[in-house]
Amino acid sequence: MSDSDTTKKGICYLVGAGPGDPGLLTLRAKQCLEMADVVVYDYLCNIDILNHAPVTSERIYAGKKAADHAIPQDELNDLLVKLSLEGKTVVRLKGGDPFVFGRGGEEAQELYESGVPFEIVPGISSSVAGPAYAGIPVTHRDHCSQLTIFTGHEDPTKEDSALDYSKIGSSEGTKVMLMGVGQLAKVTQMMIDGGASPDTPVALIRWATTGNQKTLVGKLDDIADRSEDVGFKAPAVAVFGEVVKLRQTLNWFEGRPLFGKKIVVTRTRSQAGELSVRLRCLGADVDEMPTIRIEPPENIKEFGELVQDSHKYSWIIFTSPNGVDSFFDMFFKLYKDARSIGGAKIAVIGPGTQKKVQDYHLSVDLIPDEYVAEGLVKKMLEVGSVENETILLVRPSTARDVISEGLTEAGAIVDEAIAYQTVCESEDPTGAVQRFQAGDTDLITFTSSSTVESFIDMDLPIPDHLIIASIGPITSKTLQSAGLRVDIEAKESNIPGLVSAIEDYFIELEED
Repeated sequence: MSDSDTTKKGICYLVGAGPGDPGLLTLRAKQCLEMADVVVYDYLCNIDILNHAPVTSERIYAGKKAADHAIPQDELNDLLVKLSLEGKTVVRLKGGDPFVFGRGGEEAQELYESGVPFEIVPGISSSVAGPAYAGIPVTHRDHCSQLTIFTGHEDPTKEDSALDYSKIGSSEGTKVMLMGVGQLAKVTQMMIDGGASPDTPVALIRWATTGNQKTLVGKLDDIADRSEDVGFKAPAVAVFGEVVKLRQTLNWFEGRPLFGKKIVVTRTRSQAGELSVRLRCLGADVDEMPTIRIEPPENIKEFGELVQDSHKYSWIIFTSPNGVDSFFDMFFKLYKDARSIGGAKIAVIGPGTQKKVQDYHLSVDLIPDEYVAEGLVKKMLEVGSVENETILLVRPSTARDVISEGLTEAGAIVDEAIAYQTVCESEDPTGAVQRFQAGDTDLITFTSSSTVESFIDMDLPIPDHLIIASIGPITSKTLQSAGLRVDIEAKESNIPGLVSAIEDYFIELEED
């Protein structure tokens, strides 16, 4: 048997990334990304989707804009084959659906001819999702029962167009055009010449399904001029038909309180999800730019010994979700049964940490009214005397000594288990730092003092217009000590409280 016969072949997944909103990524697409050795992604892919891929995976940009191809298609086909034949799991991530004007068929043919196993993972097409996020149903029983999807950007090497825009214009139902903003004047005129009414409603939707979405409405005979007047650029979806009128009542997305606001999230890559999702649900354009990452403690042996003895304590206090995860990662390396934790009561600093404890099927015995270290100490002393109580405090390497000192002064015997350390994030696989430097961010969020300190260490420019939002008084104090103003501070020091404070800020700003 030859060496080539024994060489393991990889596989190439041709994956639809959806129209832009990362929440519209399919579960199968997410699974493929989680297995990826290499991700080859397009211009129209939401960059945050790459966070589903392993940090160790290689990322290759293959974006295509008008007259600007990062990698020519022929070379791209060869690259997919080459990487797969090296035994790698390759994800070819394409905006929308790979088979809807995405050249996925050509790439699949090349893989087939080269003997590379492949899988097609459909994605939600912008031809349907874009109009939906603009409040336009592409079909409606009262208005149309036919949908035509066509491209405004055919293969430039073709001698003759396969499309007759005049016939498309005269056909029944809704028409949706992809990739045709540059050809809009030509296309609309040919539709009118073919018998389409000049009064046909038209909508253009740019960066559809994202917080940066822009919608322009007009008629067939004036939409090209309107588009030119306001500088409407690609990427955009064009919708032609009476269904466009329904936008007046069905425009659900663009009326959200944070719509059009670009917000940067500085939490760790693994923790950014909840905050990002909540902000996107309110219409924000979210960019995840982690300033910190979590690493094991310097003295892992000492931490392990304290976890091993955790059943000997009266109380275990957790100050963060990261601490909970680090504790139980170590605990289940030492014990097979959760009951080995013994009779220790569990106290947490806030709801996020409480939920993380509950994820391990354990109950929380104490949570303070105020989600700060001072509040936890106060609550424990209200519950009863802690004199001679043995307490295991699970904390990061850098944290205030409020809990330890407060409980020790009250007579408790406190051991500190350093569960993890936060370090400045040095990796930027999605290019978030560069986008922040562009200066068009509206608001930046900070959820801990460590995110602030690492942000300062990054020495990034801070535009005068930038709104700064803090999760609570401790984080605010760190910001102010660094010479930064605090525009928004959450009344409750948790993620829902922070999101609520941001929402209230913009609602009040709008009212003023």
